[in-house]
Amino acid sequence: MEELNTLHCEACRADAPKVSDEELKTLLAKIPDWIPQVRDNIMQLEREYSFKNFVEALAFTNKIAELAESEGHHPVLLTEWGKVTVTWWTHKIKGLHRNDFIMAAKTDSYYN
Repeated sequence: MEELNTLHCEACRADAPKVSDEELKTLLAKIPDWIPQVRDNIMQLEREYSFKNFVEALAFTNKIAELAESEGHHPVLLTEWGKVTVTWWTHKIKGLHRNDFIMAAKTDSYYN
């Protein structure tokens, strides 16, 4: 399987399939720092990134915003002093799609 951070998001329709339990295990192994969360019965991926100060956290937020625009897939971004929390899921299907794992891996590549 290709590295997730080298792939691009595909257009997602409301009837697109959510990742299966088997796919979930395989894909989570590729992004081990991400935690699956369930909010309002919707599975999401979340990770918190640490920074030295607010300026660095905001710069990272802006990089992820540019990434999201370029891929046409947008996360929830919570920027605080010294940290940014990023949450990915696919709104159209109310759950996780392969695109979310691609974007999580790409987000990691901006941090590392």
